[in-house]
Amino acid sequence: MHVLLIKVSSMGDIIHTLPALTDAMNAIPDLEVDWVVEPAFADIPAWHPAVKNIILIPLRQWKKNIFNKKNILSIIQFIKKLREKKYDLIIDAQGLLFKSAIVAKIARGEIHGYDKNAARDKFSSYLYDHSYAIKNYKKLHAITRTRQLFSKALKYEFKNTIPNYQTIAEKLPTLPFKLEKKYVVFLHGTTWDSKHYPESYWRELIEKTEANNITVYLPWGNDNEKKRAERLAQNTQHVKILPKLSIPQIATVLRYAIAVVSVDTGLGHLSAAVNTPTISLYGPSNAELVGILGEKQIHLQAQFPCAPCYSKTCIYARTHKTKITPTCFETIPSTVVWDILKKLI
Repeated sequence: MHVLLIKVSSMGDIIHTLPALTDAMNAIPDLEVDWVVEPAFADIPAWHPAVKNIILIPLRQWKKNIFNKKNILSIIQFIKKLREKKYDLIIDAQGLLFKSAIVAKIARGEIHGYDKNAARDKFSSYLYDHSYAIKNYKKLHAITRTRQLFSKALKYEFKNTIPNYQTIAEKLPTLPFKLEKKYVVFLHGTTWDSKHYPESYWRELIEKTEANNITVYLPWGNDNEKKRAERLAQNTQHVKILPKLSIPQIATVLRYAIAVVSVDTGLGHLSAAVNTPTISLYGPSNAELVGILGEKQIHLQAQFPCAPCYSKTCIYARTHKTKITPTCFETIPSTVVWDILKKLI
């Protein structure tokens, strides 16, 4: 069976789709999947054994100037590539009208996707040949929703087992430097200010890890994260700031770590995808809905009156005098994290 899968972005969403592919591959032995994805995330689908071809859709490039001659030619080439084959099935796992449903409509084959209630954009469902309701979809993790969609579209029984990302370690890139034999990775960077674990707690955790002669690697992706990494690494012996790495290179670093501590970030899901034990820290977000799932994944959810608040800034800290910001992380001090981490290392 030859299936076209449309899930163009983002990193976390793409990683969340891998367990559904594993389910489908186990249920349908002759399954072959072509995956439509943005270039920035194209390496991730290629790690899964069911994926045979990657079809790049440079949406971000097109959005800058869709009437640019180069972009027009790029769109024509994309459409030509998309229509080369007639697929047994097309699955739109993104559920957005302009980003994925129209792409599915251009391709050749029966289109399957979420119904108007479960799709992120209800209008996308009107372009599908078959749409599926997902019971209690608002209360389900994205991974579970996607696994259920695949089981309905491909007609096999959904089993709510631990998600299996089935990534092939041999497909990860080698690094231009040598990793320490024994190390942990602290994923300290994230988008919302309210998701950041307090720097004082990171420092305490680093001190405890250093006392056990274990190297701590700190990745970064922008100037603010690099400056934070530099502050955390001050006056330490076993903390190393990584060079700026691509997503696949970071996956290699995560793959060979003995453990990872992560805030709520896409890289945390990447850690689960390469099957590394990970302690994930959740303050304003809900681990039940967005938590990192898989083998050896541990969630620590803030137990604070206003958590999860889903606010990008800590409102409580604005109205109260607190030493710790975001304040909800007072309920996940470094001692709690260390008690778990020391068992892993």
